[in-house]
Amino acid sequence: MSRIERFWLRVSDGLKADQLWKQFQTDARASYRLYSADVDFSPEAGVPKWKHYLRLAGKFFWAVVEKLSPARRVLLLVALLFMFGPSGQAQWQKESGSVMLSFDSHFWGAVLLLLLLVLEVSDRVVMKRDLQIAKEIQTWLLPSAPPSVPGLEIAFATRPANTVAGDYYDVFPRRCGDSHPQTFMIAVADVAGKSIPAALLMATVQASLKTLAPTPMSISELVEKMNQYACTNSQNGRRFTTAFVAEFDPQARTLSYVNAGHNPPVLRRASGAIERLEAGGIPIGILDNPAYATATVTLAPGDWVVLFSDGVVEAENARGQEYGEDRLLYNVHAGAALSPAMLLQRIVNDVDGFVGTAPQHDDVTCMLLKAA
Repeated sequence: MSRIERFWLRVSDGLKADQLWKQFQTDARASYRLYSADVDFSPEAGVPKWKHYLRLAGKFFWAVVEKLSPARRVLLLVALLFMFGPSGQAQWQKESGSVMLSFDSHFWGAVLLLLLLVLEVSDRVVMKRDLQIAKEIQTWLLPSAPPSVPGLEIAFATRPANTVAGDYYDVFPRRCGDSHPQTFMIAVADVAGKSIPAALLMATVQASLKTLAPTPMSISELVEKMNQYACTNSQNGRRFTTAFVAEFDPQARTLSYVNAGHNPPVLRRASGAIERLEAGGIPIGILDNPAYATATVTLAPGDWVVLFSDGVVEAENARGQEYGEDRLLYNVHAGAALSPAMLLQRIVNDVDGFVGTAPQHDDVTCMLLKAA
């Protein structure tokens, strides 16, 4: 391998040209969304079109500049003045003669821009390292593989919109003493928002569920306790969480559940009939003492339960079209004979094919249960 090839491999990290272009498109769209959020696009009455676009360019410029610290804003403005200003010369008179000094402002403007880039990259590296640590911690809170549950086959997958996610999913045994039959808790939750704030609240949802699960109480009482705790961290309901919390009894083959404002999971019977698991109440973290209803369904062999966050059905393609529940149901019907792992992969591939190069706006989580 030549030096040029090694250099290019180091720069591109082994990505092909189409992969690099797709990554650039994704980054460009994300940057545009970030800066355009601070720009008012509405035209002013009586203003010519060329002047309107000129003003938009100015607004975009200030949207970028205001994301920098004050010191770096000054550095950027000085660099731009040097870049677009004239190069000059200075004459210094000495007794022995005159010395002509040249000052290439374009060169020094480029140097200042490079310095600004280095400073911004250093911030990004530190933030990326912190986010990577947060991601590792979050992976400890979520199951890496489904446990063995008698009477159920399980598969799940998640994909955060950013480095860390606000979606939560879990399957774990519930032990409430010798008198309580061996059951399993099944949960999927979605914290309002994305990234670090949502991930922090997701950790509190996980902690409250794991803490309360061993306590002898009904599912509705458990969710009520979770809600009481969530209300202490929800900023008066602004940081709420939708959740589906269920308890599966392998001996009775029953699934008792509470749906706290979450996307209603789909129960597909072996016959092909569709039921929605809707009983419950409002999302947790909004009101202090809401009532939560409980419902119970019996799972027969061949029945499917499909749990998902809104990031699945609301995934958008480049034309702004949503994936939708109809398309999800089509895949569930078409893959009913598959294993949960195979059907899950089919759904993930279909979502990816539908979205294409469009950016991911929300965390995507899907869990499949198949009664055996």
